[in-house]
Amino acid sequence: MPDTSGIVTGRVDRDGRLIAADAPLAALQAEAGSSLGARLALPQLAAVARLARDLGVPISRSVLTAGAEHDYDLWVRATLDGDEVALAIEGWQPRSPATPRLDLVLPTDDEASVARDPEAGSWATDARLRLTALAPDLADRLRVSPRDAIGQPLTRFFKLAEDAAGDLPILAAVASQEAFGGQLCTARDADSVQLILSGDALLDESGQFAGFAGRAAAVAATLALVEDRPLAPSGDGFNAELDRALRSPLDRIIAAADKIVERSDGPLRTDYATYAGDIAAAGRHLLSVIHAMNDGAPIAAERIDLIGAASEAIALVASAGEAKGVAVDLMASGRVFAHGEKGAIVQVIVNILGNAVRYSPPGIPVTISIAAHDDRATLTVADRGPGIAPEDQQRIFERYERLGSTEPGTGLGLAIARRLAESMEGMILLDSVPGEGSRFTLDLPLA
Repeated sequence: MPDTSGIVTGRVDRDGRLIAADAPLAALQAEAGSSLGARLALPQLAAVARLARDLGVPISRSVLTAGAEHDYDLWVRATLDGDEVALAIEGWQPRSPATPRLDLVLPTDDEASVARDPEAGSWATDARLRLTALAPDLADRLRVSPRDAIGQPLTRFFKLAEDAAGDLPILAAVASQEAFGGQLCTARDADSVQLILSGDALLDESGQFAGFAGRAAAVAATLALVEDRPLAPSGDGFNAELDRALRSPLDRIIAAADKIVERSDGPLRTDYATYAGDIAAAGRHLLSVIHAMNDGAPIAAERIDLIGAASEAIALVASAGEAKGVAVDLMASGRVFAHGEKGAIVQVIVNILGNAVRYSPPGIPVTISIAAHDDRATLTVADRGPGIAPEDQQRIFERYERLGSTEPGTGLGLAIARRLAESMEGMILLDSVPGEGSRFTLDLPLA
């Protein structure tokens, strides 16, 4: 592991070449198979440098990049300096390299390898869906001993649920002998444990189907399986309207992403399948948020790093910002932790930030500032857009309300954001002057 005390610096020229670098950055460049003076071979850092150059403003991002022995969580600031981009990198928190979530399985003794080195949430079956491997932590969640589970049918421990189309993805995968994803299920002996199964097809030495090796990802406790907890409208009509406006398009997005993950149309690079898996997971998360709001129950709170949540939100709106030429600059003097649910906080920031990017003039950045005040944590999104008239500043938080009839969207974004903030004992504050821009502040309990 390189010595990464303090700030590590580097410079990238107009052609994307790393022309200067402190030792830790130079070492990562070498581990990626490149060298000083060659193109920056770390795609996450190169993307930040390219964005800073294209937009002409400083860009600050949290990125994950890979070394030979560790992945690193980095905090990167890229600043345009003449024809070059100056990089300032800090953080350097190591983590074990991540295994591809949906990698292709080679026709070797895969079942034995999974059993020898079980990952968190991993499992494997033979061609008849009898378990041949079960990770200890997953077995604990299923309330079963791994030894007792081996040789038993997978359905003895997983209660499978149909997807939005009424299908069971794992059974379709058995028939086609291909990979699958998006199989919702609950633990038979622990109904509160809800999971999404994905798996790759195993082949024996003769190329015949030999079972699956897969993963079990936790689903938020608020996610209602279709067979157990159908959506029901609430007294104020908000939830029924959410269902009509969001559930159908989300189901279509999830189904399309799952189809890509399953590679049902043919071979696909693993990284693209991974991206599709992320899209499907994000869609399911949003559905779980809707279910939580339908239930009217408070969202379970935990200690959330607002810088990390803001960085995830920035990544989700990055393509819209790049298309419009609007950068997002994140400013914080130090880490601030709030009580809340991470997915809900990210969703609130995305809804507010998406509006800020939409209304901001090209070339003028949107800023996110994070601070702590007494027992409250605040995250403020500020833009230099047209601003909001005083008489409209309460109306825009109502469902289906937009500033103009020609504005894009459903008018639900801020209504959802306010509802989520309130579910975490927080609030959203607005300070806006017509012609000068707007400042939306998410205020949450300090952790």
